[in-house]
Amino acid sequence: MAATRRTTVRRNRDADWDAWPVGPYLAENYRWMHPCDRGVIHHHSRFYRRFAPGGLTRTLELGAGPNLYPLMLAAGAARRIDALEPSAANLAYLRRQLTYGPDESWEPFYALCRTLDPALPATLPEALGRVRVIRGDAGDLVDGRYDTASMNFVAESVTEDFGEFAALCTAFVRSVRPGGRLVASFMERMPSYRIGAGPLWPACPVDASALRAVFAHQTVSLRLTHLAKDPTLPEYGDTGVLLLTAERPAP
Repeated sequence: MAATRRTTVRRNRDADWDAWPVGPYLAENYRWMHPCDRGVIHHHSRFYRRFAPGGLTRTLELGAGPNLYPLMLAAGAARRIDALEPSAANLAYLRRQLTYGPDESWEPFYALCRTLDPALPATLPEALGRVRVIRGDAGDLVDGRYDTASMNFVAESVTEDFGEFAALCTAFVRSVRPGGRLVASFMERMPSYRIGAGPLWPACPVDASALRAVFAHQTVSLRLTHLAKDPTLPEYGDTGVLLLTAERPAP
């Protein structure tokens, strides 16, 4: 008998994000620096170096998860970094990192960040001292609150519904003031995925054309960069990473 094909489209609300497998996820992706991490860090560092040290009053990391290096990168330019995260598991990890000090595995990441941007604080704990962990999701965002916003492997990794993906990206754009800047990274063409032997998590396969369809009409100075598929990562079914920078138009 042929297997029944699943036709239900799962959305963000259908997954138990409070039970996100933080330990296995970190072990697969961030316990050592992969080539794609270097690519993202170089790209995002160039984005933040365009701003004067401390020149950004308040920045956003949307769906921060347990990945600390986007928070590190913002610390050279931002006086306050809001790490917005809905998952209880991820929130607990982030708060432990800020309260008791970051895991040693993050030090090589910070060393690279600081080599690229000497304006960063001397130590990783100092950089993370600018972070405020906030429980919430895109629905809690206030229009125009932030000078810049960052989003890394979030909108495409939480839903199978392209409409919901687009809505999350729109909330990301609208989180910054007119003239505010955006930086993001997306897994390219990644289907729904597993961490280790765990449950299937929803994802929306997107490519450069899909990102242009979502961002081109509501941003200016849109630029997309492609990183080749990283063979040192687990097989998630992706074809690489797409990096984005853009600006919310001024009135």
